[in-house]
Amino acid sequence: MASLSLSLGLLVLCALALVHCDLNDGPIRVYDIRASNLKGRFFSKPDPYVKVWCGSSFHGKSSILKKQENPTWPDQFNFANILPNAVLTVEVWDDVIGPDRHMGTCTTTIRPGRHTETCHLKKGTVYYTYSYGYSH
Repeated sequence: MASLSLSLGLLVLCALALVHCDLNDGPIRVYDIRASNLKGRFFSKPDPYVKVWCGSSFHGKSSILKKQENPTWPDQFNFANILPNAVLTVEVWDDVIGPDRHMGTCTTTIRPGRHTETCHLKKGTVYYTYSYGYSH
């Protein structure tokens, strides 16, 4: 009888572990961030960079790419322990003298898997890819 109880207990623990993994938080990787047709002030080309958040977690900003209307940032952003349905935010900024100029914000509610997003700004378009969840 004790071995049956032990077996059932282990079965229940294993089942709970599987449910926990499927419903739990997971990592997010944001990469392949690029833009097209960004416009600087007046007749100058912008010096763009991006800032990335997931939920309330700020990861930081990318490198600044000088005089780029069609930048591709080499940066990658990794977040751990993100809950399902968190909002991923990518902001585009122009590095200028004085306060930097906000060029636009892209947001998406994350979902499991790998996804490429397109975001239209007033002056330009941003593309980025994110993957959410553990690889099986």
